[in-house]
Amino acid sequence: MIFGIGIDDVDVERLRRRLGDTGGLKERVFTPREIEYCESRRSSAQNFAARFAAKEAFMKAVGTGWRDGLKFTDVEVVNNEKGKPELVLHGVAKRLVDESGITNVQVSLSHIRDVASAVVALEK
Repeated sequence: MIFGIGIDDVDVERLRRRLGDTGGLKERVFTPREIEYCESRRSSAQNFAARFAAKEAFMKAVGTGWRDGLKFTDVEVVNNEKGKPELVLHGVAKRLVDESGITNVQVSLSHIRDVASAVVALEK
């Protein structure tokens, strides 16, 4: 049964500017593993933007928004051995999922030059 679905779009250039303009923002939003992955890609801004969109989409799907101590880094996007993106949840995000009885988390990422998108589906 579907618990929640979230979707988000991010303007790639706007995020690129914000990451460059605001000292430490990258480290407050992304985990070291996400930073390493994105910076290794030719289109790093698109990859950062898609991961940012996934974090926002997760918040919409779980239905809480950014509150109760939830941090951006509590939601981590990693790629499995086949390259499929997956969410790894930490801290408050993991607690919210566990308390809600969510048993499956799905994420899909997409990006073109100017826009990155993500969809997250949570199942019970």
